[in-house]
Amino acid sequence: MRMLMHVKIPNAQFNAAVKDGTVGQKIHRVLEDCKPEAVYFTEYDGHRGVILIVNVDQSAKVPDLAEPWFLLFDADVQFHIVMSPEELGRAGLELLAKKWY
Repeated sequence: MRMLMHVKIPNAQFNAAVKDGTVGQKIHRVLEDCKPEAVYFTEYDGHRGVILIVNVDQSAKVPDLAEPWFLLFDADVQFHIVMSPEELGRAGLELLAKKWY
């Protein structure tokens, strides 16, 4: 299933990695490992942030995606299941409406 990851990185940890020259290597390692479908760098409430779209075939893989951000950057990570318009079309919303309305 496709998941949206929101990563909020504290400034102190990211700044330390920038100053010691390891930030690029750390980010590259994490992205190589999680193989995101898409990745965007942004900010959250004045902190550095990353938005990733990743594919997860089982919930046991979630720690593989989150732990690098936790351990390397002391980041906050949130996961949200997302669907494409085609996937939403296959969800059977009309049948659910009949069942629950």
